[in-house]
Amino acid sequence: MADTSLETLVTPAALVDLDRVEANLRRVSQYTREHGLHWRPHTKTHKTAELTSLQLAAGAVGATVATPREAEVMATVATDVLYAYPPVGAGRLARLLALPPRTKLSVTVDTLESLAELSRAAQGAGRDVGVLVELDLGMRRLGVQTPAEAVALARAVATAPSVTYLGVLFYPGHVRSPMNQQDGAVRDQSARLGAFLEALTSAGLKPQVVSGGSTPMLWRSHEVKGLTEIRPGLNVMNDRNTASIGACAWDECAFSVLATVVSTAVPGQVVVDAGSKALTKEEGLAPSGGYGALLDRPDIIVRNVSEEHGMLDVSATSWRPRVGERVRVVPNHVCTAVNLHERLHVVRGGAVTDTWAIAARGW
Repeated sequence: MADTSLETLVTPAALVDLDRVEANLRRVSQYTREHGLHWRPHTKTHKTAELTSLQLAAGAVGATVATPREAEVMATVATDVLYAYPPVGAGRLARLLALPPRTKLSVTVDTLESLAELSRAAQGAGRDVGVLVELDLGMRRLGVQTPAEAVALARAVATAPSVTYLGVLFYPGHVRSPMNQQDGAVRDQSARLGAFLEALTSAGLKPQVVSGGSTPMLWRSHEVKGLTEIRPGLNVMNDRNTASIGACAWDECAFSVLATVVSTAVPGQVVVDAGSKALTKEEGLAPSGGYGALLDRPDIIVRNVSEEHGMLDVSATSWRPRVGERVRVVPNHVCTAVNLHERLHVVRGGAVTDTWAIAARGW
């Protein structure tokens, strides 16, 4: 499409700065190469085939997904897809097993019940599925709790029909502290993971794949001993949370929501047309609170949101925009904000150069 001005967009509108995306991809690609790690980004952040294509071109080995819809969309461009969610339910399994035959599909399990259901469905579909045993290393959400449980489940995977034991997976999502305060968390992850790997290896079930990682711990992933693969999602676009803990610089935030000033009537406040339906009402990690900050004025905070209104706190600044002026808001959490939009407008040098469907959102 021909370049168009941001002024032509109806707000609120989701924007992605492609120059910043490409710089973010180069950075993580170089990091993983330097440390001998495979990179399998989680696509729940951007939910677009176009960005997955860019990640693969930059060196990613495949795509990670969390929903059948994400799997279907990413399988149009990726031949290796990891479904990092319990594969439970006939409808969910049917959609996963209906992915194109060229797609190398792997999934995670943490119970014998989900393994049995997966094995039966894969047999019925005439398809082999790779399996990673999920470990709980402190997140307390999913994953087997002890090395003995991991050995028992891995042994069951290794003997079940139509599935192949690949290794283990974990998610350190509970580690959200600033990067320079993660020493203890890194040591803890290494120790916990080491106990699992030692037990599995002793049982003759040494993992080929040890998949972990997150954006908050991304740049310290190589310090977790035994890790072979990382699955960061946020870092392709980053957000206010990522910047708040030092996992990215503010100028590495590539996603923003374009909004229009609709009112300046209340003293000390500016209201824009991006509320919880455009940004989400998710509290973040920034000490100053709020639900987002302006891209070019990060000291201006979205102090509160209702469904259609975002309230900017301008009480401590002399900045006073006029009604009708446009601003760009960086949300606390990019993944949930992207999921609220149907389209992602691609920006280079301040101009809109393309528009991508956020095809994997919703169902």
